[in-house]
Amino acid sequence: MIRTGTRLSGLGLALALAACASAPLHYYTLVAPATETAGAPDTSAASDESSLPFELLPVGVPAQVDQPQLVVRSGGQGVVLLDGERWIAPLNDEVRSALSADLARELHNQDVSGLPDSGKPLLRVKLDLRRFDSQPGSYALIEGAWSVRVLHDPHAGALACTSRIVETVGPGYDALVQGHQRAIGQLAAQIAVVARALGNGQPAACPAFP
Repeated sequence: MIRTGTRLSGLGLALALAACASAPLHYYTLVAPATETAGAPDTSAASDESSLPFELLPVGVPAQVDQPQLVVRSGGQGVVLLDGERWIAPLNDEVRSALSADLARELHNQDVSGLPDSGKPLLRVKLDLRRFDSQPGSYALIEGAWSVRVLHDPHAGALACTSRIVETVGPGYDALVQGHQRAIGQLAAQIAVVARALGNGQPAACPAFP
């Protein structure tokens, strides 16, 4: 908007608009980079703990952060929407993709979401995030309710839990996103412990809530 009394020449206005148009956009993903061993056959002792395939349902995220832009806290309780820093996909899809990849590595099995139902036992995982807080140079926090259920096995059980994970992060948005990647990785590890126990017909307990 041009305020009353402010005049810009045609050239000046064109330069100003060009500067705005050329402002760079930075895109981020919550899917952590694949390790050198990701996807390779696992011959370690951990492979003995292989669990059932799993189905990860769509993930719920808080409405306050369900934006294309990164939403961060800026001192006190102030919240800032960063127009130049954006998620490469909707936030709920980003969280789901990251959690799916981490669970596949933890469980040594695949996400069969969207595939025809084989009728064989599988794990159904559901996550609803209640908080997804970001403060650059300080912390990345996720808090949510999740559940694991074994389908197609009348003798198997289910468990619903809550997790709260905080990662300390350095300055910059790259460090902030990496903090959220680590937090989702920790969440996947907690879910996997319960999923393996239920899939093997063993007692399962929720992780300690700090």
